[in-house]
Amino acid sequence: MELRDIEIFLTLAEELHFGRTAERLHVSQARVSQAIGRQERRLGVALFDRTSRRVSLTPVGRRLREDLQQALDLLQAGLARAEAASLGAGHTLKVGVFGHAGHELRPLVDAFLARHPGCDVQFGEINGSDPFTALRTGDHDVHVLWLPVAEPDLTVGPTVLTGGRVLALSTGHPLADRDSVSLEDLADNYVVDLGPEAPEYWVSAMVPTRTPLGRRIPRGPAARTFHEILSLVTAGRCVHPLGEIVARYNNPPGIAFLPIHDAPTIQFALTWRSNHDSPVIRALAQTAADLGPISL
Repeated sequence: MELRDIEIFLTLAEELHFGRTAERLHVSQARVSQAIGRQERRLGVALFDRTSRRVSLTPVGRRLREDLQQALDLLQAGLARAEAASLGAGHTLKVGVFGHAGHELRPLVDAFLARHPGCDVQFGEINGSDPFTALRTGDHDVHVLWLPVAEPDLTVGPTVLTGGRVLALSTGHPLADRDSVSLEDLADNYVVDLGPEAPEYWVSAMVPTRTPLGRRIPRGPAARTFHEILSLVTAGRCVHPLGEIVARYNNPPGIAFLPIHDAPTIQFALTWRSNHDSPVIRALAQTAADLGPISL
């Protein structure tokens, strides 16, 4: 029995429906029928009972399903071990992150290195004003970016971090004595203009152009790096929304970080060039999917 026929048989044994099996495997329904019929003729026994209303496994079919599933599981485990062994010494992933996000990703990195001890992970810093260039030039292999990312040449993988947002503002700002602020407060202040390199749809996911009530949020002085943003905020020239991780690792004089209590949770996901897919990137993505998102 060919591997594809085994897959067809096991899928039909699960779905018990020829149409759903064909759709799930992206083959024609005739291909499913032919594969099952061929095996039944070869074995000389029916594997499925078919009526116009239902499909069910025969006793022989049930036993074959158990045997083939066990064999397939062993085969897939062997392939997984072989792929893991191929990720040997010398494979270093360059992962671009914002600020101190690498510290929060330590559980993911530790889990990945435990599975693939021959690999290494190095972090590089990226800026919100230019989130994709280092990926496209190959300087970084993977970026951890807030969603959505809708670039045709990039693949979006599992979400690795989730968290809220804070507003960076001068300690002399009228809002600075509050416990938190609202997205509506942004309409009364300028926020940083991150420039043309970052697409508007992506910037506005972190820094909206309008408040929930539809008031315009004015964009003001330009900044390209995190420290340029802080300099403008300290000078009182603007305020700016940032991921809450910033408040955890930064305490610069003259700046307060207030939670934005009505901002939706933001998600950060692994992102890489689609034409730069590789076993080591897929291994990191699989580890992230198994671990689940880390809450900030």
